[in-house]
Amino acid sequence: MHERIIILDFGSQYTQLIARRIRESGVYSEIYPCTESLDAILAMKPKGIILSGSPYSVYDTDAPLFADELLHASREDGSQLPILGICYGLQAMAYKLGGKVVNAQAKEYGRAEIIIDDPSDLLNGIPSGSTVWMSHGDHLASLPD
Repeated sequence: MHERIIILDFGSQYTQLIARRIRESGVYSEIYPCTESLDAILAMKPKGIILSGSPYSVYDTDAPLFADELLHASREDGSQLPILGICYGLQAMAYKLGGKVVNAQAKEYGRAEIIIDDPSDLLNGIPSGSTVWMSHGDHLASLPD
């Protein structure tokens, strides 16, 4: 059996691209709807989960969210299941954990330059100033505890 990353899709236009980039890095990934049950996710024994972006705001009455238990899920070895939130996925995770998500003054869509202030972990090897693609109407104003 191979290691797998589960991507929970909240409606992002980039979910397929995220999966493709993970696979190009030599890691198997599968996409599931954000409504997938926690039991079904854990039964797949993922090494980690990615929460995709979405056109929603966490404050929309019909915004898709995930079960709170996902944020405290463990792998078979007892270690916490790593979760990466991208765009809305980050906002939803922070919102559920007590962070502050605020509406941007204007929605943004297009190319942007990423500024990496700690290249030691997740973004190791990616140069600060790299061109990235972004699309959002909210932003994270403060991290949860």
